Amino acid sequence: MSRPLQDNDVFHAIAHPARRAMLTALRHGERTASQLAAPFAMSAPAASQHLRVLEDAGLVAIRKAGRRRFYKLDPAPLRDVVTWADAFAAYFSARLDDLGAYLDREAATSRPAR
Repeated sequence: MSRPLQDNDVFHAIAHPARRAMLTALRHGERTASQLAAPFAMSAPAASQHLRVLEDAGLVAIRKAGRRRFYKLDPAPLRDVVTWADAFAAYFSARLDDLGAYLDREAATSRPAR
């Protein structure tokens, strides 16, 4: 049974590609909302809404300087995502091993005879 979605859910926060891109941009330091929204064709209210989701999930901290707000990455909540993804590491490793074995077999059968 799945749990209900919460506004502060890290998985919900990173589900949208614009929010993931904003987090990626924040890896390089603080940015304003307009700097974070610049790569996207979105309105200021839309950018603010995305930033609110990231803030509610604890992924960004805000520093106010006069009328400007600077957003800073707080990656700690992403530990939940890493922990969850790590549970699948053995699966992906096994699948990659299977792919490698298949490619080796294909390469061996497609070599011209000498």
